[in-house]
Amino acid sequence: MYAMNRLKMSVVKHQIMMVMSVLMASLILLAPASARVVIDVNKANVAPLPIAVPDFGGGELAVKIARVVEADLKRSGLFAPIAHAAFIDKTASPKARPKFDNWSVLNAQALVAGNINREGDGRLRAEFRLWDVYGQEELVGKQLFATQQNWRRLAHIIADDIYEALTGEKGYFDTRVVFVAETGSKKKRVKRLAIMDQDGANVRTLTNGKDLVLTPRFSPSRQEITYMSFNNGNPKVYLLQLDTGQREVVGNFPGMTFSPRFSPDGQKVIMSLNQDGNSNIYVMDLRSRRTTRLTATTAIDTSPSYSPDGSKIVFESDRGGRQQLYVMGANGGQAKRISFGTGSYSTPVWSPRGDLIAFTKQSGGKFLIGVMKPDGSGERILTEGYHNEGPTWAPNGRTLMFFRESRGANGGPKLYSVDLTGRNEQQVPTNGFASDPAWSPLLN
Repeated sequence: MYAMNRLKMSVVKHQIMMVMSVLMASLILLAPASARVVIDVNKANVAPLPIAVPDFGGGELAVKIARVVEADLKRSGLFAPIAHAAFIDKTASPKARPKFDNWSVLNAQALVAGNINREGDGRLRAEFRLWDVYGQEELVGKQLFATQQNWRRLAHIIADDIYEALTGEKGYFDTRVVFVAETGSKKKRVKRLAIMDQDGANVRTLTNGKDLVLTPRFSPSRQEITYMSFNNGNPKVYLLQLDTGQREVVGNFPGMTFSPRFSPDGQKVIMSLNQDGNSNIYVMDLRSRRTTRLTATTAIDTSPSYSPDGSKIVFESDRGGRQQLYVMGANGGQAKRISFGTGSYSTPVWSPRGDLIAFTKQSGGKFLIGVMKPDGSGERILTEGYHNEGPTWAPNGRTLMFFRESRGANGGPKLYSVDLTGRNEQQVPTNGFASDPAWSPLLN
């Protein structure tokens, strides 16, 4: 009897195990169709997500908008747009459910369907939907309006919505970059302040080139920049309102002024002033115009940058014998050195996320762009070259832009971008030479 019960228990156990095996196999087969498609941007290695962006319906301008959306996503390095020649369905309407089999056979994991119409008042009305192909579900659907002149910005906003839906983080495509546009020979280089969309489109100059301009920087809270200009040989720090074109002098400082940069709330400008042969860090309250000195050394202290919460400042100094990076409180005081690698470090800038500090490093005859944690640990080099310099962060803290000088008598600087993996480096198209880029916050 006992043996019979053991046999029955064994049979029942075997049957349960068989049922569980079938269920597990079924779950494995069903998983791809039910799992929501996402990109984990925190992984060290992220395989680009195959995505289909068919031409939007609505005519030639609609096609242009779709192509800008596709280019934004591809440039991020997180997406791999599928070639249009492979499409079974050449279009996808946002008003109809897609034939998912026609996209899954192409290995598309996400699909963008869009349409552009002109309203009676001349505005553009954009409708788009983002679909999870394997899950066969809608991830985001929106209707947006824009003037015809702002069609590229409309495309960037759509790309940002797609980026956020698939990564869980804000995009950075609806942004601008201010930079120094350079023309002429190396010995007679004319430098003008200029601004463009983050992809290099819509370039316009902001100064006429009569005065030398350096180190433009965006306000983190509004469309306003600060920069340094030499007017008749006298260095001045300016504020420029981009929407109105209004320009005003922040201060007329004796001696040299370097690297003005805004505080996180946009109410202060921090900079380096060279007086009596010493370069120290000062901060000016833009409301009261009161200037406070933060460092008092016989060294060269320059290139200050606030942490995003405004509590700390990173800067470069040669107080230890060569240029290294230091961190101190926002009100000054004791500074702690955080860079200890070989070579010298310069142009530090704190990430908008607060987790990293980007820098330029000179070592072994090369100029490197890298990042480290605020305590100096985890140093990583993202790119190197003949002369790389001046990193600036995208507002989501995932991508850097910098400039690289080329060799030769006819050489000059060009703008490049690189993501935090260091694997997605691309040249940013500009007409002529360009240096000193500064990324804007997301447009409102």
